[in-house]
Amino acid sequence: MTLPELLSNSCSKFKNHLSLNFVQSEKRTYQDFYKEVLSIADYLINAGIKKGDKVAIFSANMPNWGIAQFAIAQVGAITVPILPGFSESEIQNILEHSEAKILFVSKLLYKLVSNIKTSQLKQKVLMNTFARIPENYPIEEIEKLENNIDLNKRPTLPQIAIEEEDTASIIYTSGTTGFSKGVELTHRNLVWDAQQCATIQAIGTHDRFLSILPMAHTFENTLGFLLPIMFGAQVYYLDRVPTPKLLVPAMQKVKPTIMLSVPLIIEKIYKNQVLPKFTSSPIMKKLYDFAPTRKLLNRLAGKKLMQTFGGEIVFFGVGGAKIDPIVERFLIEAKFPYAIGYGLTETAPMAAGSSPKSTFFQGIGTAMEGVDIKINEADTIGQGEIWIKGPNVMKGYYKQPELTQQVFSEDGWFKTGDLGTLDKKGRLSIRGRIKTMILGSSGENIYPEEIESIINNFRFVSESLVVESKGKLVAMVHFNMEELEKQYKKLKSQAGNYKAAVNEYIEEQKKELFDHVNSKVNKFSKLQLVLVQHEPFEKTPTHKIKRFLYNNLKL
Repeated sequence: MTLPELLSNSCSKFKNHLSLNFVQSEKRTYQDFYKEVLSIADYLINAGIKKGDKVAIFSANMPNWGIAQFAIAQVGAITVPILPGFSESEIQNILEHSEAKILFVSKLLYKLVSNIKTSQLKQKVLMNTFARIPENYPIEEIEKLENNIDLNKRPTLPQIAIEEEDTASIIYTSGTTGFSKGVELTHRNLVWDAQQCATIQAIGTHDRFLSILPMAHTFENTLGFLLPIMFGAQVYYLDRVPTPKLLVPAMQKVKPTIMLSVPLIIEKIYKNQVLPKFTSSPIMKKLYDFAPTRKLLNRLAGKKLMQTFGGEIVFFGVGGAKIDPIVERFLIEAKFPYAIGYGLTETAPMAAGSSPKSTFFQGIGTAMEGVDIKINEADTIGQGEIWIKGPNVMKGYYKQPELTQQVFSEDGWFKTGDLGTLDKKGRLSIRGRIKTMILGSSGENIYPEEIESIINNFRFVSESLVVESKGKLVAMVHFNMEELEKQYKKLKSQAGNYKAAVNEYIEEQKKELFDHVNSKVNKFSKLQLVLVQHEPFEKTPTHKIKRFLYNNLKL
């Protein structure tokens, strides 16, 4: 149950199989992969890295990411992954707090860290080529920096005793509350969680993963990297940001069998590509509003969607946030092989989930084998805080013993801060976060995520946030102006001030939205006000809205 053992076993068993590669090039086998890991491990030892030292990775997804992570583990050091969406000040704080001694950074992100210095940081290494970056190296010259490490030599590494309970990673969470915590995950946490994921979906050497989520996120790292390595599967990376223009031909070439996603990605596909085709005319909209016809149209759309994804997807894993019910209904009716997972960085991350054959609407699934889940202090409808216990639960928050103590019960249960229920079959469903719950004027519990789900399915709405301000329930709504103007070209032909015409139309949409939402929610969840959010909401690197920035709304 350590990362070096995982790597050694896999590279011995699957040495001639393909391992980590770019979609566009390379044919790296597991044997090649192992040699490169040992070479970088040797480099780290020569750079003075010892067991327990911290080494940070701030990089776009690429095969070298995985090589660096295993090399760090090989010498008993601790990986500190940094999400690409973090700001310069956040990166500085993480490097200082973790006391990282080396920073691996990719070309595109070097600009953000070129001037960063800490008392502990000894050197920066260019991730793309594994070249040491000289101090104060100019940003514009970074493309010219060539590899100066021999990746083909087979070094003899010293014997380093690595235990299952040693810390393997310190992962700084991109929380919506505005405070990043360093989650300490052990070798056992990560390896055990990856192993147990295979009880939900079996993985083999025939499987091809296409990686589109950041490897610094535990969801992608455990399920999209450690899991396929453990079972000899292939993992493919894009050499640029995964835009739709780049992603579609990549899926056609790789024909992935497994992909992992956050709800936002599949929701955008549905709202931007599927739904407009079914609501383009009054007749089509009427047909789509009629359930039997809608199911038929969704099934046809599902076949086309499957071909877009390369035609061989058997598992499309969705996690990180709750999926929109309208989008999930589409996936069910489209017979698309999606599956839902639940967990947190603190649980390495998977704790519960389902396979495509056992998904159920707006639910998660059962606890993963070996994980215990209970609902603490459940109310009359069986709802309460989700508590978790298992070998996947973190060691604690790095350098924060008091905070660690707060999230564990006296008998060792991890308090997730999520509200949920367990049905008679032991299947978990999530209601929302305790911290985001709004207490109504008469003591009612209001869950903003449920109201936001209704708002987000209203036409032309991109995203929304429901907050409480001065006793009022307020919806902040960001409209998709491009889509609005495309659908209503008459705005462009109206006489007079075009901007005024657009604003007038938005006011009409606000009124319609207000009435629509209040007709769908219970009496204490009714909105008192709808405000237009002109700019997209600020988000965490994992695409969750930073709620704390909007909590002190001034009306």
